[in-house]
Amino acid sequence: MTFGPPVSDESVLMRWMAFEMGKINDGVVADRRRLSDLVRELPPASITRGGREYAFNKNTIRILWERLPESLRYRIKLPLLFYFNSTVTDSFMLADATALEALQSLGELSDMREFIGGRVWVGRTIVFAIMGRYPGAIQIMVS
Repeated sequence: MTFGPPVSDESVLMRWMAFEMGKINDGVVADRRRLSDLVRELPPASITRGGREYAFNKNTIRILWERLPESLRYRIKLPLLFYFNSTVTDSFMLADATALEALQSLGELSDMREFIGGRVWVGRTIVFAIMGRYPGAIQIMVS
């Protein structure tokens, strides 16, 4: 009789963790949408990785449309995605240069922040504060 690897085997734990992270990320939008498209939709929506509808906050879409410069309105895709990494517990990573430009334009992030290696790290407190000001426009994904 052959037995599988013990539950304490690292490969078993890593597969289980990947499965659980996938379930957590089921609520993340699969197809990010341009603000210029969302502003014309009633209701503005997309589909999550888990196949459910994700309804954007209409007021947030309107506010972003009014406050962002025209050049960003047609390039920015929502929701903005921040990534959680368990090895960096006090910050989230942003890997979208247009999102950084938009957040800087809105005055949410300093113009001193810049991409290094295709990403920028933002403190958790700052990200949560931004999420509170723009409900539904930002999601956090576990990586």
